[in-house]
Amino acid sequence: MTTNRQVLIASLPSGRLQPSDYELHTADVPALEDGQVRCRTIALTIGAGQRAGLQGSASYAGAPVTGVVMNGTGLATVEESRSNRFAPGDLVVGPTGWQEYSVHEPAALRRVDPPADPALHLGLLGTNGLTAYFGLLEVGKPKAGETVVVSAAAGSVGHMVGQIAKVQDCRVVGVAGSDAKCNLLVDEFGFDAAINYKDPDFRSAFKAATPDRIDVYFDNTGGEVLGSALFRMNTHGRIVCCGVVSQYDTANPEPGPRGVPGLLVNNRVRMEGFLVFDFEDRYDEARRQLTDWANSGAVRPRVTEFNGLESAPEAFVALLSGQTVGTTIVRL
Repeated sequence: MTTNRQVLIASLPSGRLQPSDYELHTADVPALEDGQVRCRTIALTIGAGQRAGLQGSASYAGAPVTGVVMNGTGLATVEESRSNRFAPGDLVVGPTGWQEYSVHEPAALRRVDPPADPALHLGLLGTNGLTAYFGLLEVGKPKAGETVVVSAAAGSVGHMVGQIAKVQDCRVVGVAGSDAKCNLLVDEFGFDAAINYKDPDFRSAFKAATPDRIDVYFDNTGGEVLGSALFRMNTHGRIVCCGVVSQYDTANPEPGPRGVPGLLVNNRVRMEGFLVFDFEDRYDEARRQLTDWANSGAVRPRVTEFNGLESAPEAFVALLSGQTVGTTIVRL
């Protein structure tokens, strides 16, 4: 253990993200100071929100800069510890970034139980699962029998939102970017219907799939799909604003959808954004419930895996272009 391979941000994308916006770099393994913990990364998770950070549109991510390790959450093994909170061999989740070794203050790490399953610790019990849980249940507040529509429904958050909505006895409609994904949503994840937003007759199909209109719309995309949902909302419907993936990977984001605020006012629709960090004091509660649902088969998390640190840029591009399903993970 003498060198540390890292993926650095080489350039800030002016249009669509390219693998060439990153570079593989070798540095010394970071030194350890008293009270700190050094970790070896096992796997990384990649999410669409990281593209917002490069765009500068995610306030929690800070200003984007080049020449630094790409940020990200990883599953890691403690290699050396100068803290009494962790011991070598412990399995942890933390802000490892896209690199093999990282040093942390103990407060930045969360110990997890073996086995070292990235699909579990970075997906269902990580930020994606927590976002789905709190966004739907606390912001959307679905009731049994209501219609819940989810965009980017085959994505890291969306596929779990739909399954949690089924647990709540809702009728669930997914919106995705291919017929194959739509079939997966219905056949594997139990959605009641799914629509391909690339279908030339999308608006007609969307209307047909929501005959009782929409009570809760969980928005991961913004853009045209959000615009269509606004016109299908029931009185006192709720729109959960989680992400705007259709507007991240571009230098020219579209303006907001028409009909705001008129449609919100006329139908008394509540449209609310949230950050999962707002619910940090309830993470343990959510993880217990998500684990119970997973053990019973009610919620089945899905991942798309890439191998090798050098594949992280490729994985990011694949996610943004709609080639992945579920949580995107890079195993080191």
